[in-house]
Amino acid sequence: MATNTLLPPSADPPLERVLEFPDNRLLIELCGEFDRNLAQIEHLMDVQIVRRGNTLAIHGGAQDMAADALEVLYDRAEGGRSLDPGDIDAVVRLGTANVETGARAGDQIEMFQTGDLEIKTRKKTVEPRTKAQQDYVKALFAHELAFGIGPAGTGKTYLAVAVAVNQMVNGHVERIILSRPAVEAGEKLGYLPGDMKDKVDPYMQPLYDALNDFLPGKQLAKLIEEKRIEIAPLAFMRGRTLSNAYVVLDEAQNATSMQMKMFLTRLGQGSRMVVTGDRSQIDLPRGVSSGLREAERILGDVEGISFNYFTSKDVVRHPMVAKIIEAYDADDPAERG
Repeated sequence: MATNTLLPPSADPPLERVLEFPDNRLLIELCGEFDRNLAQIEHLMDVQIVRRGNTLAIHGGAQDMAADALEVLYDRAEGGRSLDPGDIDAVVRLGTANVETGARAGDQIEMFQTGDLEIKTRKKTVEPRTKAQQDYVKALFAHELAFGIGPAGTGKTYLAVAVAVNQMVNGHVERIILSRPAVEAGEKLGYLPGDMKDKVDPYMQPLYDALNDFLPGKQLAKLIEEKRIEIAPLAFMRGRTLSNAYVVLDEAQNATSMQMKMFLTRLGQGSRMVVTGDRSQIDLPRGVSSGLREAERILGDVEGISFNYFTSKDVVRHPMVAKIIEAYDADDPAERG
């Protein structure tokens, strides 16, 4: 735990906030190679951090927030947990959320700090990195049917697949079923080479990518061969009852109203369902309503169903993705060509 050095009170804010860290080895890990972790915090929080022996002096208007972030990251290192760029970004995001919502300092980052919301899979441990992601993960564990709605890059599908793998590995479900509508976005399936599987697999690739992050290759291949993990287009769900399974419907904004109702009524005993989608990326033909929008309207007040929403602030891909989403959201539709 870092030690704070408090400067004498005055009418003006202090010129610097000084933190002292007792373990020099952990301080080196906190700073990162060539102080890259400090540089990331400086960039994200618009502060300056000066290293002096086993102390860090913080200058700038956000020095208190930066101090909170550094203390949390030091505690993570002390607990043997990761300090990669994504972890640093998460702590900064959650600390910023405290200020925006008026929450007590540290409220939003407590679970990230303690690891209470870690999702353990066979290959890696995943943690939600924003407040919206934390709420979403809680809902995935607490509800039999959960919706995750928001722009690309916010972790909707990734976290859902991580929880699905966690639940199967721990014996809570017997199988995983991942699905998405095979809707063309500028290309026609019929023009692609190969049989039906070859035509459909490119649409399913993001689901394969997520699974590869959480399960060793040989084990994943065996589970797919044994049908304990299925990845199939939404149309293949008709007529089935999905029991003792963790079922994820991705890109749900491209499901028609009839398809959405068909999918939701597949829920069987011992199963859980997650529906993810982005209302800004509907590829359905003109005049065909999105089943995701209709499900929001019809099911919004049904007890036991959770709806979780994400914004550009929850984007955990490259920071430029968030800027692109914000620019499109701010664009006036009337000005588009």
